[in-house]
Amino acid sequence: MITLQNEFLTATVHPKGAELQTLCRKDNGLDYLWKGDPVYWGKHSPVLFPIVGSLKGNTYIFEGKSYTLPRHGFARDKNFLAEAISEGEALFTLSDDESSRAVYPFPFIFQVRYRLEGPALEVQYEVHNPGKTPLYFSVGGHPAFAVPLTADTHYEDYYLAFSQPETAGRSVLEDGLLKAEATPFLLEEQLVPLSHGLFADDAIVLKGLHSDTVSLKSHTTPHGLHFRIKGWPDLGIWAALNAPFVCIEPWQGHADYINHDQQLLHKEGMVELPGGGYWERSWKVDLF
Repeated sequence: MITLQNEFLTATVHPKGAELQTLCRKDNGLDYLWKGDPVYWGKHSPVLFPIVGSLKGNTYIFEGKSYTLPRHGFARDKNFLAEAISEGEALFTLSDDESSRAVYPFPFIFQVRYRLEGPALEVQYEVHNPGKTPLYFSVGGHPAFAVPLTADTHYEDYYLAFSQPETAGRSVLEDGLLKAEATPFLLEEQLVPLSHGLFADDAIVLKGLHSDTVSLKSHTTPHGLHFRIKGWPDLGIWAALNAPFVCIEPWQGHADYINHDQQLLHKEGMVELPGGGYWERSWKVDLF
């Protein structure tokens, strides 16, 4: 386990999956991250690569050959190399190997960088293409935040607040795949009150948002967080049934549509990175 700290925060990251495990403010003693209780969901903040969401039939086709990948890809179950470690920053690296090429026939270097900045944590995903032909991938975050944050509050005391009024439909998941038509969800609204029933039909998938930030707040406690989503085309919001957490998930890409033809090059949200190319994107969470 790698521990990072500065004047305001401590964080721990496990090399398996380069997964954030804890995220605490020193002044109030709160761990803002979900504890990973397997009764509900045994993860804390998995890294999604080289796909986000589910493939139709767990299969994609590239250059006439079929390959199988699990939901959200394989990075979250791989051991990353921890390097460039300092008190407040660490870099985790995953490269292609024989096992990855059997299911994903591309050379790649995928890095996850954790950096503490005051009372905030920035998480940056970096993809390098060491090959000569294009690399196709999606990337996503899946951090789960504890709700309630304090023992004297309840799940329904909390809400999500977008930085701008949003009009957006909810892309509905059915057996892990997206239906073609979105259902109404936000109409010039900024607030989403949290309730366990909100996730009865799986994750809320939102596309084309204008907000730079979504905040987790409460009417009954001053503690919460601001989560930067700028630059991410898709956003997932999810919790396991009746679980005391909410995931705020910035995505580049998403699950296949129900009617998808399974061709990798037709998958919405995939990045095409040319040989020798470099790509990066980050999210940032500011705790209060």
